[in-house]
Order: sequence, then C-alpha cells, then structure tokens
Amino acid sequence: MSQFEQFTVPARAVWKEAVARYHNPAMWRSTWQLVNSIVPYIALWVGMYFSLRVSYLLTLVLALVAGGFLTRIFIIFHDCGHGAFFKSRQANDFWGILTGVLTFTPYYEWRHEHAIHHAGSSNLERRGVGDVWTLTVDEYLALSRFDRIKYRVYRHPLFLFTVAPVFTFLVLKRFPIPQSKGARERGSIRFTNIALLLVAVILSLVLGWKEYLLIQLPVIGFASIMGVWLFYVQHQFEGTYWEHNAKWDYVTAALKGSSFYKLPKVLQWFSGNIGLHHIHHLSPRIPNYYLQKCFNENPIFQQIQPVTFWRSFKSATYRLWDEQTARLVSFRELKHLLRAREQRQMPSA
Repeated sequence: MSQFEQFTVPARAVWKEAVARYHNPAMWRSTWQLVNSIVPYIALWVGMYFSLRVSYLLTLVLALVAGGFLTRIFIIFHDCGHGAFFKSRQANDFWGILTGVLTFTPYYEWRHEHAIHHAGSSNLERRGVGDVWTLTVDEYLALSRFDRIKYRVYRHPLFLFTVAPVFTFLVLKRFPIPQSKGARERGSIRFTNIALLLVAVILSLVLGWKEYLLIQLPVIGFASIMGVWLFYVQHQFEGTYWEHNAKWDYVTAALKGSSFYKLPKVLQWFSGNIGLHHIHHLSPRIPNYYLQKCFNENPIFQQIQPVTFWRSFKSATYRLWDEQTARLVSFRELKHLLRAREQRQMPSA
C-alpha cells in the first residue's frame, strides 16, 4: 500500500504547531556534531595515508568509512544552507563555506540551487534544478531516438549511481548552473575552486600528488555515491507525488513527495537523519539532530509508510512518471502501459 492510500495531509495549523517547537538549534549539539564528524574524518584521512604502506585494499576500506563521515559533514553543510544549524546566520555561513570545501561543493551556489529544489519539489513545471532528471511517459515518447538513448543511459543505475555522482561533485560543481547569475553564487564557486586547488597543492607537496589522489578520489567517490543515492530515494520511490503547477501544493509535496527512508541506526547516524525527509521538506529549519525527536513526538508524521533499506533498491528500477496512473514506472512497465493503451484504442468488433 502506497503513502497515498495511507496518509491524509494535516491541516496547516496542525503541522505548523507540530514543527515550530524544533526550530531552535542547540549550540552544544551543533558543536558536538562538528567535532564528531570532522575530527574522525581527518583522522581517517591520516590513517589512509599510512595504510598506503600496508595495502591499498585497506586504504579503500578506510575510504568507505571516511566517505560515510563526509556524507555526514555534507548534512551539516546542508543544514547551514537552510539556516538551521546555528541561530547565527554568520555562523551558518562560516561553517557552510568550510564544510563546502571539505565536500567539494560551493556553499552559496548550492544554497541557491537547493532553495529552488525545495520551492518546486514534485512540481512537473519546475523540474531541472537540484533534482534527478525525470521525464513523464508522454515526454519520453515524444523524444527522438537519440534523445531516448541519452535518457536511458542517464537513468541506468550503473551511470546514475557511479559515474554521475563523481562527475557532479568533481566537475559540474566547478561551474555555475544557468540559473545562478548572482555575484555571490559565482564568487562561491571561484572561492571553493581556489581553496580546493590550494589544499590539493599543499597536500601533494607534503604527501605526494599520487598519495593525495589515491586517498581523496575514493573518499569523494564513495561520499558522492552515498549522497546521490540518498537524495534519489528521498524523491523517487513507490507512492511518490508529482503534480502540475495548477494543482501542486507545498505541504502535499513535502509529505507525499518526500520519503520516510527508514535506515538502520548506523546508516541513519551517518546520514544525519535525512531519511526523515518528509519532515525536512515540510520544515527545513529543523536541525538534523531534531528530526527524529519531531517524528517521535508527533503521530501525524508516523502515519507514512516507510521506505525500508532493502525495499529502497526497487527505486533504482524507476525511470518515468506516468501521469495516467500517477506513479513512477520502469521501462519494462512502459511496454505494458503502451500495450494497454493500444488495446483501449482498438475499435471493438
């Protein structure tokens, strides 16, 4: 049974009151999260350097763990972008810029892009910024053969969850998106690029350029894959919501178009509770460390059927949004849909 069948969107007054109590970040919690995320990441990075003398397989194992911590650092970066990690805007911007360098992501550019995502998530007329490229069935059928091939390649799991994440954070984030025309957004890209270059040069001079690449590339690779997978499942899942602008609603998009991704506790910790994405999209000002508390104390958010860890892998099969059935479908399902359409259009004998 999908979320649509399980959940009724609460009245504005109900959900407003429910989330308001969790909008005030705690300095000690935020500070401790910085410590327990960045310090282990640096320690693992140093450990990877010494592991190169033992076995590169050991280095890759440590890189996987470091990638988990870098994913957690990205959640801090993400909260800073929403102004949710500290009460002070200056503190949010400072730590957002710093964690942006660690995660290879320009802070102001990403904040601008992510704001567009939140403002139009699940809106069919506002696709294309800060989301995963998703076409409707009719849009796909209208494409040329070459464009269909491009879309199929992009949506294939081997590309979408390996090549695309790494390319995005290493290459695409070095350049502005077309929608970013502000000087501050473009300046954040230049600053981040210069900072990354300086870090790379300094570490290469101290450790060796090969050593730097052998350490940093797998870490950012693992972290980017984890991050893209999390973002993908948070919006591309069974029972999700998409609607045209005329009928689109912010609250419905937040609670039905964003998943409750129920992860094992360890993975939930590394992902900074971002699996409670329905609450986050409803109220982005809630710090990640209060999302679970908000969920536990408000039954209205517990009614949504969770996407479990193993069940989430089904999301990798989805390719298109079918407007007639209001659901995501695979290319295999598309064949059945087209066959059913043809049969309905055939004149009766």
